Amino acid sequence: MSTTTARGVAQPAPAKASPGRPRRGLRGNPTLNFWLFTGPFLIGLAIFVFVPIIWSVWLSFFDARYTVTPSHFIGFDNYKQILTNSDFPGSLVTFTVFAAFIVPTTWALSLGLALLVNRLRFMRAFFRSVFFLPTAVSYVAAALIWKMSIFSGVRFGLANTVLNWFGEDNVAWLSNPTPPWYWLVIVTLRLWIQAGFYMILFLAALQNIPPELYEAAAIDGAQRGWQTFRHITLPQLRATSTAVILLLLIAAYQAFDEFFNLIGQKATWAQTPLMVLYKAALGTSQDYGAGSAGAVILSLLICVVTLAQGKIMGFGGGEER
Repeated sequence: MSTTTARGVAQPAPAKASPGRPRRGLRGNPTLNFWLFTGPFLIGLAIFVFVPIIWSVWLSFFDARYTVTPSHFIGFDNYKQILTNSDFPGSLVTFTVFAAFIVPTTWALSLGLALLVNRLRFMRAFFRSVFFLPTAVSYVAAALIWKMSIFSGVRFGLANTVLNWFGEDNVAWLSNPTPPWYWLVIVTLRLWIQAGFYMILFLAALQNIPPELYEAAAIDGAQRGWQTFRHITLPQLRATSTAVILLLLIAAYQAFDEFFNLIGQKATWAQTPLMVLYKAALGTSQDYGAGSAGAVILSLLICVVTLAQGKIMGFGGGEER
């Protein structure tokens, strides 16, 4: 077909577009894209997380000394053994003391740092990076720094050097349980590593608080400072505070690296649950069944504490009124 222009010149009509075929390949197949991106992660998660968990539960019902492929089924004997072991209940007491120190202290310090950084008008990114940087340091490296450079028991340690300036004697920070100066070393180490990470969580939550709330409070006569923080800022941070406390409790249950590298496994006065399980499974007895049973008990205990804490603070209960 052809069309006629205003000058009378005939021109061919534009060809009709043929119905397009569905695209094939990566852009036209979202299901394939999903499995390409998530498949390697899911495979790694199954191999390195799910399979070990299932294998550990299976080992906990067998006599697995010096082998990970046992054949002698013993039921709940491993659970009875680990629960009647005096070291395991004692380690739970150690955890309770450690959690009583580290959870509220880290929560308060990270929230305070977030409030200070959020009020900055310049160099905010710099201070945010400075406080977050210790998160990248491993617990092993940090423990060695604390043990050999800062809290060394000799006079060359930084802490004892400062004490000598004021005429005080050297303190054996890690070798004497009475008084328990080792708690100061362990708590400060955890604070240095963890506070920056939780500061970022609080900082993100602070930046999501609508400024209209503070403007309305100012109009109503609320004073800036503690009154505004108590009635506006803190309630708006309830969900973040609950998540931070849950993460801190789980991390306290899993404490191992700093205790092992600072104090060692021979000191029975500072044993965490994971250190007891480490000695049972990887010590001289090589009892993988008892170690797996203890790991299952500890995992269930973490789940119970997590669910109880979330229930008490209303985490996941929907939108607050």
